[in-house]
Amino acid sequence: MSNLRTSRIRLAGAAATAVLATLSLGACSDGTGVKEEGASTTVQPSENTNPDSGTGSSNAGSSSKSSNSAGSSGAKTSTNGSGTAAHTPTSTTPAASSAKPVTCEGSNTKTVAAPLNRPLNHMLLTVTNTGSKSCYLYGYPAVRFGEAQSVPPVIEDSQPQAVVTLQPGESGYASVNLSAADGSGTNGHTVKTLSVYFQGRSGSESVGKGAHPSLPAKGVHVDDSLKVTYWQQEMDDAINW
Repeated sequence: MSNLRTSRIRLAGAAATAVLATLSLGACSDGTGVKEEGASTTVQPSENTNPDSGTGSSNAGSSSKSSNSAGSSGAKTSTNGSGTAAHTPTSTTPAASSAKPVTCEGSNTKTVAAPLNRPLNHMLLTVTNTGSKSCYLYGYPAVRFGEAQSVPPVIEDSQPQAVVTLQPGESGYASVNLSAADGSGTNGHTVKTLSVYFQGRSGSESVGKGAHPSLPAKGVHVDDSLKVTYWQQEMDDAINW
């Protein structure tokens, strides 16, 4: 009886062992699980990591270089463009005062005559450039008081070193010695009108229009000692004579 039980137990164990072996063998012969697991391990990481990442890095580098190159090119263009713009000469219209100077005369100036308290018996002529161009005030004023047929002489020592040049709005000056302060002059008389004429570069004759500044209502006294100074750039240089 005991031997029969033992035999049954052995047969059951052998049967169980055979079933397990069969199941294990079946599992080994089904390569799906192993192959899929291997594919998951080898294909995805290796393909994504090596070829793809390398290409992506290369493309990124190329893209970055292209971007930098384009940026550098753009910067150079911008820099060169701004540099060129800064150095490109522009066409401008010259200012009126920088145009070729003309001769000062009655049509482009205004003349004012004002008697002075000091020096005694002197009058100051002020000529202001009212034109749009610089003008040269050559020589000295050719003045005629009243109905005089000649102009008074100039004080030679008053000649300036350079021709007086007036920019638009600037003034030049000359003084007129009307009569002798000590009364030694002859043919003294009172005049109420004055004409001022302007000399050209040669100084031999008057040019352009003359000026006719007003005199005081009572007139001014003149005699044969009448004389004038050269035109001066500064008023003080004119009234010193």
